[in-house]
Amino acid sequence: MQVSVESSEGLERRMTVELPAEQVNEEVEKRLKNISRTARVDGFRPGKVPLSVIRKRYQDQVLMEVHGELIQSTYFEALGQEKLQPAGDPVIEPVEKEQGEGFGYTAVFEVMPEIKLGDMSEQTIKRPVAEVSDEDVAQMIEKLRKQRTTWNEVERKSQDGDQVTINFKGTMDGEVFEGGSADAVPLELGSNSMIPGFEAGLVGAEAGETRNLELAFPEEYHAENLKGKDVTFEVEVTKVAEAVVPEVDEEFIKTFGMEDGTIETLHKEIRSNMERELEDKVGAMIKERAMDALLEVNAIDIPKSMVQQEAQALKEQTKQNMQQYGQESSIDLPLDLFEDQAKRRVSLGLIVAEVIKANEILLDEDKVKAKIESFAQSYEKPQEVIDYYSSNQEQMAMVQNVVLEEQVVDWVMEQAQVEDVESGFEEITAPQQQAAE
Repeated sequence: MQVSVESSEGLERRMTVELPAEQVNEEVEKRLKNISRTARVDGFRPGKVPLSVIRKRYQDQVLMEVHGELIQSTYFEALGQEKLQPAGDPVIEPVEKEQGEGFGYTAVFEVMPEIKLGDMSEQTIKRPVAEVSDEDVAQMIEKLRKQRTTWNEVERKSQDGDQVTINFKGTMDGEVFEGGSADAVPLELGSNSMIPGFEAGLVGAEAGETRNLELAFPEEYHAENLKGKDVTFEVEVTKVAEAVVPEVDEEFIKTFGMEDGTIETLHKEIRSNMERELEDKVGAMIKERAMDALLEVNAIDIPKSMVQQEAQALKEQTKQNMQQYGQESSIDLPLDLFEDQAKRRVSLGLIVAEVIKANEILLDEDKVKAKIESFAQSYEKPQEVIDYYSSNQEQMAMVQNVVLEEQVVDWVMEQAQVEDVESGFEEITAPQQQAAE
């Protein structure tokens, strides 16, 4: 077997494998003889059909079978001989040869990149440092109170913070426009859920009153046909209601499953939940920054085939998520929509694997156990959750992967320069903060 390898663009390789005629012919002859022992051909007794007749009838079929099996048996042997690690399945191109000249093929594939880990010592990673304060706990309790707000109908003029129930009809240039009308809509004044001026225009209105609001849609409005347009809304107020926020009493506390109904238990439970959330968010931010640092230092070529495969997986996951939320699942999302994310994930997967290998990082089973116990604490029956993970190999593998990635993050933090940044609970956990990081 003769093997030659050509480097194409990037990680692509063209490996040509040449097999001698003797090897091919020997296998073909052996198979033809086996066929001749059982073949049934009109005019001949079984087992007595001349080999020339068998060859004429079956040689093309046998050649195809032999060529296919030779490709399978020699491809990996050739890879090993040339010390190549393919990143995906090859494209096989037969080499044109005259009959009797042997057999050859070219396998086109990408190879895994060689990764030489860079020096992390010049990288600076900002580590947020925060704790849950008494004020944070108090603010959380206030949020929980407002979440349980009820509305009590009143016979007075509406005020900011009230809820009004309205019927409205919007017109533009005297014509009703699509989506501009609705009935029995509850609206909290001051919530800024409507376009500017709408809610302010209803302050001071009473039930049964109708007001005409001359307004304009914002220039950055999502609907193209309404951007910056002047409109008139005819709004009928059918009900005015004021907010009733519950007191933090025994009844309120028990709605959270705390049977003793004491304020001490409420504070303890809320603080515990907030500390767990804070720990998770800080951990996620540190991991993101550590991975960014790894990418910064270790710029590598990545196989296109792996990116395509990862992008396809992300696309399928997105479609499944859309189905779960009742959204249209037949939309054919373009694959390039997921390409950047796929490139990042593939790059990090390769780099992280090299970090683990080069530094001989072994999975810490104690951390796996602690991670599962941490998951379990947010459930009513923690031991059942622990038992579930322990008995489910797939779920256990997911936790092990998370822990191993966290160990890589720890390694990065040891290598890089770390700058602690004082932060607050709200600053770290607010959604807009996460989006900005």
